[in-house]
Amino acid sequence: MLMRTDPFREIDRLAEQFLGTTSRPAVMHMDAYRDGDYFYAAFDLPGVDPDSIDCTVQRNVLTVRAERRRPAGDTVELVAAERPMGVFSRQLFLGDTLDTDKLEAGYDNGVLTLRIPVAERAKPRRVTVTATGNGRKQINA
Repeated sequence: MLMRTDPFREIDRLAEQFLGTTSRPAVMHMDAYRDGDYFYAAFDLPGVDPDSIDCTVQRNVLTVRAERRRPAGDTVELVAAERPMGVFSRQLFLGDTLDTDKLEAGYDNGVLTLRIPVAERAKPRRVTVTATGNGRKQINA
């Protein structure tokens, strides 16, 4: 059984409002990495309804927005409220080397994973060198 009253909870609540805590982050946590020809960004969003997730790209700015709500209803009695609730958002500034037109998003086990392919113009390419008859080399790209 959970204890319903805590004499120090009000002091903790005031400190959280002004200082913030690790249990109530200001932004969603993220990992970003490149694997081969793809760039990945994984956002921790446990307990978020997938329908509340909004992912938009405008020019080179990626914005992820999600909302976590408390259970509501006439029979719901809140006993403890330690998980952060409300709207969370995060913006990433993407380089021109990514093809945002082909961005893919998936949500599994509380993690939103975005997969963005590296643009063809940013991939390394081989340049062929051909010899001409006058001893100079001609470069073809």
